[in-house]
Amino acid sequence: MKKIFTLSTCFFLLYSLTANAQDDAAELAKKLANPIASLISVPFQNNTDYGIGSFQGTRNTMNIQPVIPVSVSKNLNMITRVVLPVITQYNITAPGEKQSGLGDAVMSAFFSPKNSEKLTWGVGPALLLPVGTNDFLTTKKFGMGPTAVALKQTNGWTIGGLINQIWSVAGNADRPDVSQMFVQPFVVYNWKSGAGLGANMEWTQNWKASTSTIWLNPTISAVTSLGKQKTQFVVGPRLNLAAPDGGKADWGWRAVVIFLFPK
Repeated sequence: MKKIFTLSTCFFLLYSLTANAQDDAAELAKKLANPIASLISVPFQNNTDYGIGSFQGTRNTMNIQPVIPVSVSKNLNMITRVVLPVITQYNITAPGEKQSGLGDAVMSAFFSPKNSEKLTWGVGPALLLPVGTNDFLTTKKFGMGPTAVALKQTNGWTIGGLINQIWSVAGNADRPDVSQMFVQPFVVYNWKSGAGLGANMEWTQNWKASTSTIWLNPTISAVTSLGKQKTQFVVGPRLNLAAPDGGKADWGWRAVVIFLFPK
């Protein structure tokens, strides 16, 4: 009952924020639902997960995810995305143990046509950058592979999916090789106020270890202005549907603040 009350209260607060939103709130919300929209944004996505594994551990991951579009030609954009995790975890590796620092970053570049009317899509490379600062938070491997995204937007709905596959090509020879696929289907409905309701699934498949990690993330969102700064707020629970043995979480939550820089 407490969880339901908390989510309802968050929805009310987020929806109230849209009361003073400008006329372009709906357009900004539509672009934010599109991972390869021509919009500069800097999301800070915080995920907190509880009851992980046999030691009932806790992990907090702050993903810093700047998105920068670049016009390559009259008909083509390149949208660059970086995901840099900042991680703090307790009781994951052993009782009473703590690790914190940077995790490995993933950088993607999507080449996307500017005037796609029926289907918006983009393809390009994805790179795994071993910038992790703790042995438990890094693969110590440099990797690369393809990535793609496709989506359809109509009548307030955005429905689509993103996928990448990364293989390690260099790095510490004592560490296991990386062959990992990430799949993220998503659906969002945005009202004209800029408020939104949606969900995505995040499926990570480790081909080397033959393990799957799946999260379901329902969210509510709102676009507003903090002074002159356009901002989106997103919040929702996290449901760990599958995980490797000893790594499943009981529950979690997600909160996101996205700073927008429309042209």
